[in-house]
Amino acid sequence: MKRKLKLLIDKMRRLALISTCVALSACQILNSAEELAATEETSTTETGPTLSFEAQRANDPQASIGAQEHPKILKANGGAYNNKQLETVLAVIAGNLVEHSNAPDKSFQITILNSPTVNAFALPGGYLYVTRGLLTLANDMSEVAAVLAHEMAHVSANHGIERGRQQKANDIAGRVISEVVSNPLAGKVAEASTKQKLVAFSQAQELQADAISIKIIGKAGYDPFAAARFLESMDRYTAWRNSSDDKTDDLASSHPSTPQRIELAKRHARTQGPNGTGEKGRDRFLQGIDGIIFGDQATEGFIRGNRFSHRKLGITFEVPQNFKLTNKTDAVLAGGPDQMALRFDTVNKSDSEAKSPSQYIQSGWVNGLDSATVKPNNINGNTSASGQAEAGDWQFGIEVISYKNKYYRFILAAPRSAQGIPKITSDVANTFRTMTSTEKKNLKPLKVKIKTVKSSDTIASLANQMTGVSKKVELFKALNGLSNGQRVKAGQKVKIISD
Repeated sequence: MKRKLKLLIDKMRRLALISTCVALSACQILNSAEELAATEETSTTETGPTLSFEAQRANDPQASIGAQEHPKILKANGGAYNNKQLETVLAVIAGNLVEHSNAPDKSFQITILNSPTVNAFALPGGYLYVTRGLLTLANDMSEVAAVLAHEMAHVSANHGIERGRQQKANDIAGRVISEVVSNPLAGKVAEASTKQKLVAFSQAQELQADAISIKIIGKAGYDPFAAARFLESMDRYTAWRNSSDDKTDDLASSHPSTPQRIELAKRHARTQGPNGTGEKGRDRFLQGIDGIIFGDQATEGFIRGNRFSHRKLGITFEVPQNFKLTNKTDAVLAGGPDQMALRFDTVNKSDSEAKSPSQYIQSGWVNGLDSATVKPNNINGNTSASGQAEAGDWQFGIEVISYKNKYYRFILAAPRSAQGIPKITSDVANTFRTMTSTEKKNLKPLKVKIKTVKSSDTIASLANQMTGVSKKVELFKALNGLSNGQRVKAGQKVKIISD
């Protein structure tokens, strides 16, 4: 049973009250914030004393949209993340922001989502969402204030209404293209052109929300340079996650490039005062995130380097070192060289009448299957089968393993020109095995831990204390907002990751 944070802003008393209710539980991963923003609308006609969240929602003609989408948001993001001390910190931040916004009578419900992704967004009716992944990356209250104020700005500027209208126009254009343009290539070019217009439109929205939010946090007494700092941390985190030294943007394509946003954020911040203006609230915030889960949680399985392990299912497997694993809601994905892409997922045996892996492969779910390639096998004591398929310009290697009440499927896609795909698929599948009781016991989620820097500590020595992560120095810098050339100081509090 999980809890969601319900935040009531009372203008008269200037207090933030927290109440709890039952939240749904499920798995992680959510559509982009821009797609959700397409439904954002808000009512600005509310007057008089502050209403409760429920009363305000009843009076808001657009609140039904948020109420309808809220359960879907929870389901797509692992439900609500229950952390009382962190909820209290968010309540204080949001209460201060709303009091100094253009709508001080507005009430909001804030939900911390149990997702490792770095994301935040808003829905009509005062629904605000921030992921634990984003909170892990932030370094103080002012940075979180910048994120929440940004989402509030989207609502106050009616960006959802505008983007919704633009999206409808784009959909109509797409239908015209598909029905009128007979040349497939010309159609694709025209469609790309209309999408690019929508991208540029969304970029303008993001920059406008940045400008509004920086004014709000400055008025609320927070450090206005926090927005730029958080964008810089996000840039470093993206580079670490992509296992690249290239500090390119990792946000959705509808956002402006991170360097552009950082420079504009600094420019807006200077209008609020010199660098160092306003409160940061670093110590209180770090206390709030001490012990928060970093990355995947036990119910979703864990990625440790090139290995995936799932304690509940009791299985584990490895991919080659030049593949990068990603844990999704319904599958584990791995990208490899030469456009190779691996998918690992499960299917309940009750969903099919096939009695063996060979029969299951040939039961109709594989398009372009070459039945002559289907062969039975045994992988670490489990019955299995392999096969190959072709479709268009792609070839597929397939391995299905039967274990308990499920079929475990490995599907490797690659261009037709790629060599050795059946062997690569087989090599990965042959690493599949059941976990020992000791392995399952030792498999724990990673957590953020707050440490006080000693005089003998360096960035390298602190980074080496982290476990379960790669490129430790790069991650340490990203998590602690440290740029190249900066050092840690004795007495400073920093974040590390360990189990």
